[in-house]
Amino acid sequence: MKMGPLMIDVEGIALTDEDVKRISHPLVGGLILFTRNYQDTSQLKTLTDAIRKIRGHNFLIAVDHEGGRVQRFREGFTAIPAMRKLGEIWDKDPKRANHLAFLIGQIIAMELRVFDIDFSFTPVLDIDYSESTVIRDRAFHGDIEAIKALASHLLQGLNEGGMHGVGKHFPGHGYIKADSHLSISEDTRTLDEIESKDMSIFISLIKHGLNAVMPSHVLYSAADKEPAGFSSFWLKNQLREKAQFKGAIFSDDMSMKGAILGGEMKDRIAKALEAGCDMVLLCNSPQLVDEVLAQLDWKMSSESIERLLAMKGFKAPHIALKTTQEKGFKDMTDQVRAM
Repeated sequence: MKMGPLMIDVEGIALTDEDVKRISHPLVGGLILFTRNYQDTSQLKTLTDAIRKIRGHNFLIAVDHEGGRVQRFREGFTAIPAMRKLGEIWDKDPKRANHLAFLIGQIIAMELRVFDIDFSFTPVLDIDYSESTVIRDRAFHGDIEAIKALASHLLQGLNEGGMHGVGKHFPGHGYIKADSHLSISEDTRTLDEIESKDMSIFISLIKHGLNAVMPSHVLYSAADKEPAGFSSFWLKNQLREKAQFKGAIFSDDMSMKGAILGGEMKDRIAKALEAGCDMVLLCNSPQLVDEVLAQLDWKMSSESIERLLAMKGFKAPHIALKTTQEKGFKDMTDQVRAM
């Protein structure tokens, strides 16, 4: 079955008949897992195996596994600290912080790849302006150069462990106080300021091989009339053309309040795809998923399919630690736990 443009979720720790029906739909190309989908490692393996049995390996399985308060799987996984902790270490010892960022990326990837999960929606590339209610300690730092260095090392670690990263939330969500999960969010800064500060981080990481980006649902009103995730100005002009980004673009969740400016759900999804998203997330709304699957008419381009398939997890060729059971892996996790 060909790749579809929707990434959806499932309701519990095992697939229901309704889940199977939705996953089997040709418009669905991926699935994101949440805490409610996790009981223990044995159950998680059974769940991902069941998903693969339905759709095979040309289907994306993802999770938000950033660390700190955004880590969906806990028991049986290494506790990853919030990225701000790396920033605090950076202020005292940048070399050690970069090393730990690499280890964290490698641990995240190695632990998730055991369960055939393709990637995590990480790293957060937003600047900590000490304003945002939703970003806060999810950001590495308030200093642009520190964010570039730490995120670059974390991405290298992810690659070493067998997966690519997703930089978020383009072009930057850290400046505004509002949480786009809960409300319409507006950033009134000039385009020049956003480009020279927030967007410069994404451009730097793109030059170092960032494979995917997630735009925010923030409205940057001085630059465009549409929130970034619905804006061809941001996704095509700024990201594809100006930043020369060749990778995949994943929308943020379309059920968020910040996405309401996109209109009714079917219209939101169509608008995001037309603006330049390769895959659109629709979570926590099974009834809306059913409505969209019945109504959406969208043909995937070969370019989008190629970009999305490039996000598949892989066997890391240079990895010295073959399994998460070896002593070397424990040494890595001990260093992270001691942060």
